[in-house]
Amino acid sequence: MTLVQSISPPRRLVRAIMHRTRGRTNGPVTRLMSPSDLGEILKPFVFLDLFDHEGAPFNGPLHPHSGIATLTYVAEGAVNYIDPDDTRGTLQAGGVEWMQAGRGMWHGGGLDKAGRTRGFQLWIALPPALELGPTISIYHPPGDVQSDGPAHVLLGSYGSASSAIASPSPINYLTVRLKAGERWRYEPPTGHTVLWTAIASGVLSAPEKLRHGDLAAFEPSSKGPIPSSFSARPLRTSMISSSAITRSTRRRTRCARARRIFPRSRSASFKRAACKHLRGAGHQPGPFDRESRYTVDVS
Repeated sequence: MTLVQSISPPRRLVRAIMHRTRGRTNGPVTRLMSPSDLGEILKPFVFLDLFDHEGAPFNGPLHPHSGIATLTYVAEGAVNYIDPDDTRGTLQAGGVEWMQAGRGMWHGGGLDKAGRTRGFQLWIALPPALELGPTISIYHPPGDVQSDGPAHVLLGSYGSASSAIASPSPINYLTVRLKAGERWRYEPPTGHTVLWTAIASGVLSAPEKLRHGDLAAFEPSSKGPIPSSFSARPLRTSMISSSAITRSTRRRTRCARARRIFPRSRSASFKRAACKHLRGAGHQPGPFDRESRYTVDVS
């Protein structure tokens, strides 16, 4: 008689949720992450805002940034924008705006039409080499955002899809839409130890139940990537992000005069607006003149 030893395949581990939050809401914006809370453990991510506005159109004021990058994703509705070169346009649902502020830049935006507009704005700390680097503005319409299955790639890559935006650090940032009962599995790349998800609408099992407005940070992986499994009931939009933790420095970038900060700006209206802002602020560093530097790698 011959005995054959049978070896069961190893059980596939799934990351557990370590922290979850519903953030703090102020008007149509809910701040799900900031450096004083989850941003401290989810570096290099600085802020994550969920915006959900339903009402009259409006124009947001011009405002400055420096030393950081922001990625704005429109899940529903449309937003307009204006950048330092006086370029204006409208970003439709499914579109992406990438702003890499570097040494400093101004931008603005708002809503052209009444109705509901929802989406996310993610703030990412730049590595020291880019904190005072050139400014970059990129606008991708929905058709330019590549996808693999239910996942659309906003930064980094997933499966056969990748983003045309050059990420400042190793980050995967995806928006995922699942049908009721649909299952989807995400396996972070090697080296990505940070993983989080935020829910724009619907209910997600990961495996804990997450609902509209929730942000969940998964346990870090120190022994390589651990996959996470998601299922929906129904889920319209979920943001999934992973990264590798990197170090960053805190730097003070002083805003002296608009002519010095934005010497290459071709828009006279932006220079006038910048000078007006600085005169009104009495040349004191404001929240956008001196921003904390944090880094987070997502995967």
